[in-house]
Parts: sequence; C-alpha cells; structure tokens
Amino acid sequence: MLTTIMYVTVYVTDQDRALEFYTEGLGLEKRVDFPGPDGRFLTVGVPGSPVQILLWSQAAAAGLPGDVGRDGAPGPLILESDDLRKDFEILRRRGVTFEESEPVDYPFGVRIEAVDPDGNRVSLRQQRKQRQP
Repeated sequence: MLTTIMYVTVYVTDQDRALEFYTEGLGLEKRVDFPGPDGRFLTVGVPGSPVQILLWSQAAAAGLPGDVGRDGAPGPLILESDDLRKDFEILRRRGVTFEESEPVDYPFGVRIEAVDPDGNRVSLRQQRKQRQP
C-alpha cells in the first residue's frame, strides 16, 4: 500500500534562484542537493514535514498551459500556516511577492497566493479554527 507523499515537483528555470526564494523567502529548509543522471536533484521542505518539494529545472513554460493560475485554480503547491496574517507580514518583509495586497478570508479560513521567481503560484492557507462545543 502507498504510505506517504515523498516529493511534489515545482518546475523552475533557475534552481539557485528558486532555492533562495523557497529557503530565504518562504523559510523552507534545503534537504537534498546533488547532481543526478538527468540533472541536479534539489529539494526543500517545511521543517518537521516528511514531504519534499523537488525544484526541477525546466525551460520556461515548457509543458505548462497558458495563463496558469489565472482561472482561480490553486497553485501547484499549497502550504499551511497556523497564523497566516503574521506569516504574510514576515514573508512580505523578506521580499516575497503576492497576488493580493493582504490575506483574504474565505469560508474555509484565510488564503493568499505568493508567486515564485518563475511565476509559480504558491498557495498559503490557514484553516478556520473549529469552535469547541
């Protein structure tokens, strides 16, 4: 049986630039970085989470449909926060670019979309806290 998600791939045009964004901008940690037979294998992850994000080098827009993300669909990566408004301020000070000027309230909680240097949308979410009975 399948047991867990190992990797999620985000396609980037410059792995060093992407590494800087995901580590210094979003605060993820670098996990793996070594040359492989098909190219550099570079991963980052949320501290304490087993899931790794593979930053895979690919030509700009190769294999991607036009206007990706402009239809309201989430980005290829969704990260959860326990205090999104606080994290938003920290990330903004680090130079992270967002599609909106501030996090938006939704029935499920709070959300905002960050944009990496290649235009990949990174969805940041905070789930609505459930009321205790």
